[in-house]
This record gives sequence, structure tokens and C-alpha cells, in this order.
Amino acid sequence: MRIRPSQPADLPAITAIYAHHVLHGTGTFELEPPDEAEMARRIADVTGKGLPWLVAEAQPAGDVLGYAYANHFRPRRAYRFCVEDSIYLAPRAQGQRIGRLLLAELMARCEALGARQMLAVIGDAANAGSIGVHRALGFEHTGVLKASGWKFDRWLDVILMQKALGPGDSCDPVDTVLA
Repeated sequence: MRIRPSQPADLPAITAIYAHHVLHGTGTFELEPPDEAEMARRIADVTGKGLPWLVAEAQPAGDVLGYAYANHFRPRRAYRFCVEDSIYLAPRAQGQRIGRLLLAELMARCEALGARQMLAVIGDAANAGSIGVHRALGFEHTGVLKASGWKFDRWLDVILMQKALGPGDSCDPVDTVLA
């Protein structure tokens, strides 16, 4: 397996992976899967900001096993050093540490870009896989948004986790592509 930046040819696999999570999971609170055109727009938005959108690719077959990306936590300029991660795996790729590898690479790339904080906004307090991956890579639990989502006829909490990147808040940041 290798982790690399996403390419246009990955779009069908990325769209299918996300559709599975929309239809069957609570890691995202979307209710209708976006089509390829919308996913292409989202990828272009993230990469157009100079932020990473990565895929885990099986070797030698080249199948996309999952993807991860970072986006600004909020659009206001004061948040420019704080990114939010997203990770989605194909069902067959779960439980193989691929999410951990994707997140570690995403963190490294965001740190290299000058990000100082990474947030995980995890749908569903019962999402043990995502919570565990983030905890294993040093994220700390910072909060719960109770009953903030309604999906599959039930209320879902959102778990907030956070990890300092690089020097974190120990010194002033340097404006880079995140600006």
C-alpha cells in the first residue's frame, strides 16, 4: 500500500467510499450521497487552498482503499492555522491500520504547511474506530456536542478531539499557504 495525493482517476472510488459511509454509517451526518461532480468540487476546493487530499492505494493493483483530507476548521482568517481532518475507508480496508497511516501522513503534510492545530470532529460518540485512531496518534478529547445530529432515527453526539502540530501554540506562527 502507498499513500499519495489524490488524482482525477480516483474520483469514482472516492465517491463510492463516501457514499457507503453516508448510507450505512454515522461518521458523516450527510443523508444523501453526493455524486461525482460534487465530490470533484469538494476535492478542488480543498486542493485549491493548497491543502492535502490523500488516498491509500493498494499495491500493485492500484485500488483506492481509503482517503483523508484536511480543510480549514472555519473560514474566518483567525482560524487559518487550524485544520480539520476527515478520513474514510472502503469497508474491506477497515481494521488494517490504513486509517492510522492516512492520518499520520495527513498530519505530517499539514504541519509542513504551517498548521498548528488539527481537529477531529467525529460523528457519533460510538465511533470507536475513529476515536481510537485519533487517540493512538496523540489527539486528546476536548468536548462533546450532545444530540447534535439526527440520522437513522436517532440522536447522535459529536466528539471533538484535538492535536497540536509542530510547535503548537508555543510560539507565533508563520503565514504560509494556509493564509
